[in-house]
Amino acid sequence: MRQEAIEQYNRALKSGQKYVKEAAGRGGYPYPPVLDELTDRFAMNGTVDLGVVDVPAELITGTVSAGRKNALAGNFMPLLAPDSEFGAKWIALCDAQLGDEGIRDPVLCMEYLGRFYVQEGNKRVSVLKSFDAPVIPARVFRLIPPWSEDEEIRIYYEFMHFYELTHLYGVTVRHAGSYGKLLAALGMEDDHVWTAEEQRRFAAGFSRFKEVCQELALPDDVTPAEALTVWLSLYRFGDIREQTTAELKKAVTGLLPDIRAFYDAESGEILTEPEEKRAGLLTRLFGSSRISTAFIYAFDPEVSAWTRSHEHGRVFLEERLGERIRTKVYQAEGGDYFAAMERAAADKADVIFATTPAMISDCRRFAAKYPNIPVFNCALSQPYTGVRTYYCRIHESKFITGAIAGAMAENNRIGYIADYPILGVPAAINAFALGVRLTNPRAKITLKWSCLPGEPLRELQEEGIRVISNRNATNPVNDHQNRAWGTFLLAPDGLFTPLSVPCWNWGPFYETAVLSILSGSLAAGGDNRPVNYWYGLRSGVADIQLSATLPQGVLTLAEWLKNGISDGSIDPFLTQVRDQQGTQRLDGLMSPAPEELMRMDWLCENIEGAIPLFEELLPFSRETVRLLGVYRGGLLPEKEEKQL
Repeated sequence: MRQEAIEQYNRALKSGQKYVKEAAGRGGYPYPPVLDELTDRFAMNGTVDLGVVDVPAELITGTVSAGRKNALAGNFMPLLAPDSEFGAKWIALCDAQLGDEGIRDPVLCMEYLGRFYVQEGNKRVSVLKSFDAPVIPARVFRLIPPWSEDEEIRIYYEFMHFYELTHLYGVTVRHAGSYGKLLAALGMEDDHVWTAEEQRRFAAGFSRFKEVCQELALPDDVTPAEALTVWLSLYRFGDIREQTTAELKKAVTGLLPDIRAFYDAESGEILTEPEEKRAGLLTRLFGSSRISTAFIYAFDPEVSAWTRSHEHGRVFLEERLGERIRTKVYQAEGGDYFAAMERAAADKADVIFATTPAMISDCRRFAAKYPNIPVFNCALSQPYTGVRTYYCRIHESKFITGAIAGAMAENNRIGYIADYPILGVPAAINAFALGVRLTNPRAKITLKWSCLPGEPLRELQEEGIRVISNRNATNPVNDHQNRAWGTFLLAPDGLFTPLSVPCWNWGPFYETAVLSILSGSLAAGGDNRPVNYWYGLRSGVADIQLSATLPQGVLTLAEWLKNGISDGSIDPFLTQVRDQQGTQRLDGLMSPAPEELMRMDWLCENIEGAIPLFEELLPFSRETVRLLGVYRGGLLPEKEEKQL
């Protein structure tokens, strides 16, 4: 065994020498990092004795002091000759490792920011690493750094809470909030201390998942634990054990674009205008063929204004394309959207239009199973590559209704009732406020939310506010004239006079989407990138109805603004804007990018009110806000069914 130990040392020595040579070639540091050179141990918030821990060998990266650093390469392999004192002791330890009992005494380590630095036992670590030991027993003392808003420190504090629950090392992340999302995806409560069996099951499954991720090369800023969180949005943790290696590798490979997009806010593309339709294109594309389109509804159009807006779009599509298209509605019974999509696939649907944001997870499952059927989901800014999302730039219409409201507000007070604090809504509120400022710089806007407790319309009426902006209409025809939609004048007796109504008009989008499928231009957004269609007035997807009761001057102004926004000569946000705290948000020199408008989370200075916190929302609105909320990145997902 001693001869084997000598041979092992020589192999380890070559590995260390190679590491040093390669590090020098790339200008890197060739030795283990030294904790005392990285930080002041005495400036910490404290030290915690974690006892003896099986430390993942890959996380033991350095030494506490510089005493032995030149004896070891950065990979902990030896650098001194076999006949040196260091070499002799190393070989003796290796001899013991090869014996019946092996190296049993734990080393002594300091843990700092998830990495381990050896205080006693460098040679033991070196020997064990040379045998590719997955874990090394160590008595561990954790150094707790002072709190700061630095992302690395925030992540580490989240890890300390994760460790308190799981007692697991080796589960690393690079994005704040990832530990909480992983726990929720696993179905674990944020305060549940894992049992030994839960630790074992997770460690076994995660080890296998991690090996597959390492073979497939994840994006540089994504760890296997973060990839697992995305995986769990479509699969169960138990599938890792049940699938063959080939099946698991195929499934993870199929998710790589989504994994990349999920952690890269700029990986997607926002298309704000459709391609121009060419004359005669429809006839050339269709000939005598027909295309079958499936519309997945969550509610009956007779009872849901939102579903009714898509029903108007479906009817529009049929009227435009006639016999050359077949449309069919699939009602999701009991909220089972995937089953509805499966029925559509069985009916040989050529394209799926899923009409509510809540369908996104089932859309992803369907797209993975039927990659040749295009899937569109009516939502905004979803970071998934297999499903294209579409929404409406309603803020363009809101700017016009704001200008009308400002002109009609005799007491300089205007009410605004918003629905949910989701992506695009603050932009719509602010566009309305800028429209008000255009015609009435003295006016103030009182903001209320229908997703909070209370009766916003009654409250505005009691406050003496007569000009109010309420919900948008479901279609561009006049069936909203007898309802409290759009912007209207509210009389003291409760009667109201319509002024203008922003409209959702999905028909033009559906026509454009179908034509893009037939023309082969569906991939215009690029491969393996999330694509979000966000159309406005120019496309006809956003629209506005103007009341005949408007004064002629106000009507003329509104039509001029609509034409200007449609042809691009007017941009509501190309102006200087300050927020409620007086901070300049826009300088008037450059228009905000679509991403900035979509994710806008502040309010203009002429608005009285605030964006509500998630905890303040009524329960019915929380699912939508989780999916599309302006602060969704800071929300923990709802806990799934327990999976360990």
